[in-house]
Amino acid sequence: MSFRLAVCAEMVYGELDLIERVRRIHGQGFEVELWDTRGRDISALAATGARFSSMSGYFGGSLIDPESADEVVASAEKLIPTALELGVERMVVHPAELGEGGRAVRPTYRSTGQMWLTGLRTLERLAVLGEKHGVTFALENLNTILDHPGIPLARAKDTLTLVSAVDHPHVKMMLDLYHAQIGEGNLIELVRAALPWTGEIQVADVPGRFEPGTGEINYRAVAAALREAGYSGVIGLEAGAVGGQGLAAGDAALAAFRAAFRAAFEG
Repeated sequence: MSFRLAVCAEMVYGELDLIERVRRIHGQGFEVELWDTRGRDISALAATGARFSSMSGYFGGSLIDPESADEVVASAEKLIPTALELGVERMVVHPAELGEGGRAVRPTYRSTGQMWLTGLRTLERLAVLGEKHGVTFALENLNTILDHPGIPLARAKDTLTLVSAVDHPHVKMMLDLYHAQIGEGNLIELVRAALPWTGEIQVADVPGRFEPGTGEINYRAVAAALREAGYSGVIGLEAGAVGGQGLAAGDAALAAFRAAFRAAFEG
């Protein structure tokens, strides 16, 4: 399989602690995505032998707000030693600051020219930081209809515009197809357009945010389109298991995820 498959350890196997989740995901041949690594036993995570594809890349500030953009860059710099210890390739950032439950810390429902310019300049600063340390910052698109209301410049077409304007190898998109389906749709054309600037792709089905095959998205068709376009990067399952947080449900979710993308190479 040309695609590298990863699984977000924060969303499956909830009955296990994080280290055991990582071991179980790694044991099934997947790479691992992480969220906030602060307060985690980094040495123990590294000792699992897992390959970590991505982690949260900041913990404060908003990259589109002139008053707090410096905080984004400063917090990113503090997280870089963790990324290097774990061998993380991509550090994920968002268009604005997320609070509890992914809600906007300062809800804003109208984007301005200043937001665009500040976002561009902040991403350019992250590009310099990423190049210095050998990591890539990945700007994730979000849906503002259901999960992240009040986050400006969050749609895939906006994040793509920002990343392509920076045009730097150490700034890419974290293209989240779950969010894009809710907010925009037309996923196959989206992945084709975004491919040159995509660092990693995340998937979950809609509705519910469970594994492929539980909702309306034809992920086998998406996988075929990615294969035809020549994508060979990481596809990460950022989804819960429809059967719950138990081991059997998690294993079934991972198997369904693998099957959806393996089908692109089996006819």
